[in-house]
Amino acid sequence: MKIPIETKPALWGAAGGAAAMAFVGFTWGGWVTAGKAETMVQTRVSEAVVGALAPVCAERFRHTGGAPANLVELKKVAAWSQGEFVEKGGWAKGPGSNSPEQVTAVAKACAELLASADTMPK
Repeated sequence: MKIPIETKPALWGAAGGAAAMAFVGFTWGGWVTAGKAETMVQTRVSEAVVGALAPVCAERFRHTGGAPANLVELKKVAAWSQGEFVEKGGWAKGPGSNSPEQVTAVAKACAELLASADTMPK
């Protein structure tokens, strides 16, 4: 089979155009691989779950006996360990099985909500 001489530059042009399109697409076009997309989805889901459960945790904290005293204790603890305080108190654990990472993230978000409150709401 004889290929015309003009075909070689056309094939090189097509290959170069495909490579350039892939480079531009993945660099500036917003294209992502399936693995990257899955990672992004998992991150957003985790953030949404934490955002939804943190106020529930804060309400559990507020409705336990001795909540005002617990709030004072929480504010005495260093900011970086307030999440541990909430986690040890059991307020961050939701119904069902929660992963330890999720409980820790909810506890930190809950502690931020509680520490930012000036007083204990009635």
